Amino acid sequence: MNYIIITYSFYLVITIALTIWVARTLFKNGKVFLIDIFHGNRELADSVNNLLLVGFYLINIGYAVYTLQVTGAIVNTQEVIEALSLKIGLIILILGGMHFFNLYIFFTLRKKATHEAKYKAPVVHNQ
Repeated sequence: MNYIIITYSFYLVITIALTIWVARTLFKNGKVFLIDIFHGNRELADSVNNLLLVGFYLINIGYAVYTLQVTGAIVNTQEVIEALSLKIGLIILILGGMHFFNLYIFFTLRKKATHEAKYKAPVVHNQ
């Protein structure tokens, strides 16, 4: 039995599924923040949200493929599980880190947008 191929297969399936799940969650729930940040401009918010989604996929799936290689021999089921736990655990930590980084950026931009809206003087036209 070729345990390395089994490990690679499970690793790719699990990491790609996790990446898709996290990306969809961020995409769906981040839209509200982007609409607020862009002062109700839904078209701009949708465009930025789509670009963030593509970038998220590229970074995470690219990293998963980049780290695919297993350097040691895998000769039994226990070693398959151990190798997967290390690799998938790292991917989960990276996805979590990216999630919190996105939240930080969203809240920072939202705070700035709220501040600008609060202190922006209304335009008065003299007639």
